[in-house]
Amino acid sequence: MNVDVFLKSVLDADAAPVVICDLEHTVVYMNPASIARYHTDLTGKSLKACHNAESGAKIDRVVAWFAESKDNNIVYTSRNDKENKDVYMMALRDDNGTLIGYYEKHEYRNQETKQLYQMD
Repeated sequence: MNVDVFLKSVLDADAAPVVICDLEHTVVYMNPASIARYHTDLTGKSLKACHNAESGAKIDRVVAWFAESKDNNIVYTSRNDKENKDVYMMALRDDNGTLIGYYEKHEYRNQETKQLYQMD
């Protein structure tokens, strides 16, 4: 079976929003959690079209930094105290380490309330 099917399944199952962009800032994938969060599917559209000029400049600066080195792969971009989460931009690279895009990663900091192996 194609590994892409498995990778898409992982992303689709993630409760955190995932938005993946190419180097032209075109959204190539949004998982269901991101579509629900942003109330729209931006796949095929420019991510920068839904950001103001200041945010667009920050995105450009981060992508330029990613391109400078194969070691430049994560930037902390925001904190949301109301949702107790941190947000990062992550570099996406091919097998040779060449930058091919980026994605937004949400890290929620709430402690789990379920018991270990609780299945209900």
